Formats: sequence, structure tokens, C-alpha cells
Amino acid sequence: MSLQVEKLEHSMAKLTIEVAAEDVEKALQAAYLKQRGKLSIPGFRKGKVPRQMIEKMYGPEIFYDEAANHMVSDAYGKVYDECELEITSQPEITVVQLEKGKPFIFTAEVAIKPEVTLGEYKGLKVEKTSTRVTQKEVDEEIEKERERNARTIEVTDRAVADKDMVTMDFEGFVDGEAFEGGKGTDYPLTIGSGTFIPGFEEQLIGAEIEKELDVNVTFPEDYHVENLAGKPAVFKCTVHTIKTKELPDLDDEFASEVSECDTLDEYKDEVKKKIKECKENEAKEKKENQAVEKAVENAQMEIPKPMLDLQVRQMADDFARRMQQQGLSMEQYFQFTGMTAERMMSELEPQAEKRIKTRLVLEAIAEAENIEVSDERLDEELQKMADAYQMEIDKLKEFMGDSEKTQIKADIAVQEAVTLLVEAAVEE
Repeated sequence: MSLQVEKLEHSMAKLTIEVAAEDVEKALQAAYLKQRGKLSIPGFRKGKVPRQMIEKMYGPEIFYDEAANHMVSDAYGKVYDECELEITSQPEITVVQLEKGKPFIFTAEVAIKPEVTLGEYKGLKVEKTSTRVTQKEVDEEIEKERERNARTIEVTDRAVADKDMVTMDFEGFVDGEAFEGGKGTDYPLTIGSGTFIPGFEEQLIGAEIEKELDVNVTFPEDYHVENLAGKPAVFKCTVHTIKTKELPDLDDEFASEVSECDTLDEYKDEVKKKIKECKENEAKEKKENQAVEKAVENAQMEIPKPMLDLQVRQMADDFARRMQQQGLSMEQYFQFTGMTAERMMSELEPQAEKRIKTRLVLEAIAEAENIEVSDERLDEELQKMADAYQMEIDKLKEFMGDSEKTQIKADIAVQEAVTLLVEAAVEE
């Protein structure tokens, strides 16, 4: 087998691959052995027809497709592993010569890793994010915890109040006529939730159990049902039950029930600490994103279309797998959402391009800064993975080949490039 490489414009390359004539004969024989059971000629039992007889009747071309598929798969696989080019797309195959007794020649047009010209990436200006925690934020978080631990109790001795949970019957009328979709029975509604059209829920405040109440509203001009948009309506409503939340007292007992703290003051300090940690993590992520985005903006590169197409397909496949884990096929997803495969691919393109550019720039920075990952650093990462999978590191290594370890090293180098960007960034 021989290989010729021709670099093309726009980070593309054409590989011309030649397979020896004796290997072509082997592939044709293998194709014959695979297909002979499907061919029949009068006077011969099925599967026993000599290859020469088949080629005489149908021509040697009858085995070309099968043989070509086998040779392309085998030869391109070897070239991909041995070639010094960093191929970043699926190949576009063109058969140049396939003839019995002659070498098999085909070309594979592929995208290759584009060159990146780095711009400024040190001392980038990023927005400073405050991580200060206010007392209001602490109080709000504690109030949420009280809400989560509230008891729901039924009320029978008063009228409806704001934030109550009611069950009710209702029927709507426009110009004295009931309209479709305007009726409900034992409907659950939380007052103040904004579930109904503006003005509806507020008028239920003060309603008494089992007493009919007229609620007068006007449908919004942009209401989704065209024949109701902008029209006044009357809803006849009857509240059947009222329930409310009873919040626990804010004291030491509450603190000990929802945390490991013994006192309310300790619990407040713990809440403040958690909010602080959350804000610090968010600030760190925001700083990283800003620094990386600016480094990418300052760099220059040309992404070949086949490389972008492959990234889009991979992202679409990942999405399909996530849907499948939720018990939903892509056909069902498209049916429920009105999305199409073509539109989905188109909408994924900007995200795919950003992902490719980010990776390429970070790899270029790692190379420019001579960031190398030692075997000891790799072992540290593998140990983390082994701990996560609850297995011995030596067992994990057994499942990994050299390519997987190389990829992990590359990922570590990229993350260290991010760290370098952030440490060199200037907050303002």
C-alpha cells in the first residue's frame, strides 16, 4: 500500500491511497466467498458456482462494490493511524481505479486540524464580580428553607387570602355565552401564582367557601385564542376548599432540624458560608469564560466545513442519546416540538463552531506555553477517575489504550491553559 498526501486550501487534504494488485485479488475472492450463497446459475447448486463462471456471466464488476468497501475500510483505517496529519472529519471517498489484475486506487478528501494564529491572551481584561453576601440574601435563603418545610393545613374559618391554595369550579362567559375551554371543576389554584389571566386571581381574595362569585376580566390583546383576544369576560367561580402553608418558627429547633447546627445563629452563619462559596464558584466560572472568549476572539483560524459538520453531528448524537435515556426517540421529540432534523443541525452550528474554536485556541496556548503533562500528573487524574468509579487504578489502566491516555493528557493541558489565562487576566 502506498500513500500520497496533497494539502488543499481551507485546511483540507487529499489522500491518494494505492492498494497492491495481489490485495485486490484477495478482496475479490473474499467478496465472492461472501456472496456466492446468494447467486444461482442453472446446472450448479446454490453456493457452489465457481467464481470464474459467475464473472463470465455477470462480469468481474459483480464483486467490485463489496471488495472496494472492504479495501477502503482496511486501507483508510491504516492510513488514519499512521498518517502524520491530524484528521478532523469523516473522509469523502472517490474510487479512481478498480480493475481486476491492477492496483486499487482511491482518494480520501479530509479536513485537517487548522492552524491557529494566536492574538493577545495574557493580561486580558475581565469584569470583576462581587462575591459579597448581603443579609437580605441570607434571609431569603432561610425563608426558602422554611417554605420547603412548611405544613399545609386546611382553612375553614375565613375567606380566601393571598398565597392561599384553593380548589374551585369556574365557567367563563363572553357576551353572555359560555366559551370553549373556559370551564373547570375542582381546579387547583394558588392565589398570586399568575396562572390565570391578569386580574383574575386578585378578585378571588375575599371569596367565601361554597359561595358563587363573579370575576370580571378582560383577555389580553395578544391572547393565544384569537376570538377571545381583547374581549371582556365574566367567570362564575365557586371556591370549595382553602389551604395555606404554616411555616415553622425561626428558632434553634428549626435550625437543628434542617442542618447540623445547634443554634439559629450557627445556621445563619452556615447559610452565609454556602452562599459565599456558590458566588465564588460562579465568579470563577464567569472569569474563566470571559478570559477564554476574549482569547478566542483575538485568535485567527479557518474552520473547514467538514470539521464543523462532524462536530454538529456528534452534538446531535449526544442529544439523541440523552433523549433516549429519558425514554424519548428523536422522531417523538420532533413530533412534540415541531423541530426538524435540518433546523436542529442549523441551530447547533454556532455552538459547534464556538466549541471547536475554543478547543483549538486552548491547545495552541498550551503548545505556545510548552505545557506538558507528566505521567505522574496523568496518574493523579486517573486516580480521581478510579475513585469515582470505585475501582483500582491499575484495573482502570487495563481498560485504557495509549490513545485514551493521550487524550486525557491533552484535556489536562487544555485545562492548565485555562488556568494560565485566568491567572494572567486583569479584573476591572
